[in-house]
Amino acid sequence: MNALTRKLATVGSALAMAASSLLLASSPASAATSCYSTGCHGVDPATSVCQNDATTVLTSETGVELRYSATCRAVWARKKNAVAGHYYQVENDRREMQSVRPSTSGGTVWTTMVDDKDILAYACDRRSDYTMASSTLWW
Repeated sequence: MNALTRKLATVGSALAMAASSLLLASSPASAATSCYSTGCHGVDPATSVCQNDATTVLTSETGVELRYSATCRAVWARKKNAVAGHYYQVENDRREMQSVRPSTSGGTVWTTMVDDKDILAYACDRRSDYTMASSTLWW
């Protein structure tokens, strides 16, 4: 291999590496995850495809929402203007539960998901002493 051929091969390799790194850098850091039913247990809906078709199926008198994704057959609880120290909880009738407890008031919080395929689920608001702050919403 002569010197010119080596230089051209080196430059070509460098350009190929630069082009591939640009392609990788332009791809999203993490794609939305896909899950279904029991596979959604503990998955954050904000990082999944489940948020795309989510609807609020029930809202309590304290504003706790029971969110549902038909695509994923999963539910979660969401609370806007959350109260620090309260537990916002979602549970299905198989006793699979997820909760979130905000450390500051005023923001929006949500739980990770639980299965809702062919079973009942509910969302609620519990104070830090575990007394119920809102009625249980079954769906």
